[in-house]
Amino acid sequence: MDRLLNGLEANLFHPEVVEAQRARDVSSKAHRHAFTTWYASVPELAPCAEALYEQLRAPEQWLPYADTASTLARLTRSGLSLGVVSDVGWDLRATFAHHGLDGFISAWVHSYEHNTEKPDPLLFHHACRELGADPSETLMVGDHPAKDGGAVGAGLRSYVLPAGAAPGSLRGLDAVLRLAGLTSA
Repeated sequence: MDRLLNGLEANLFHPEVVEAQRARDVSSKAHRHAFTTWYASVPELAPCAEALYEQLRAPEQWLPYADTASTLARLTRSGLSLGVVSDVGWDLRATFAHHGLDGFISAWVHSYEHNTEKPDPLLFHHACRELGADPSETLMVGDHPAKDGGAVGAGLRSYVLPAGAAPGSLRGLDAVLRLAGLTSA
């Protein structure tokens, strides 16, 4: 396993893998190509690159952070509308539904449906229109400073979660509740 994982990590810099990553989030096809090219860069994984990608897409393979449901519930109970702006190459509704989180989300914006990718402000503007929200009164919560920083370019306030939380653990979403004015500091 270490050899396979080390191979994947090392091959992130292989020219063919780097090239496949360019604009990977602008279409489902490009996203699949980026990941299967990367997986196939390790000879032992090449025969199962497509199966590995399908496993990546499987809703049961994703594990929400422990504070996700309670945070989303608190935000929606307060009357706030929530949306998802995502760079994955597939529709996330099934994943959210699998974990009972889909009912909290009012708008879904997937980059592959708009032939662009974060940090393009178009995605964040589209989400605000779908939510009927003024960008200047909208908080975008993300996990990637460069990609999610596009929200700032679209006029939204932005909060980037600290890195390092393991799936299933607490993510620190209590900070989002504070930023929304739903708890005391």
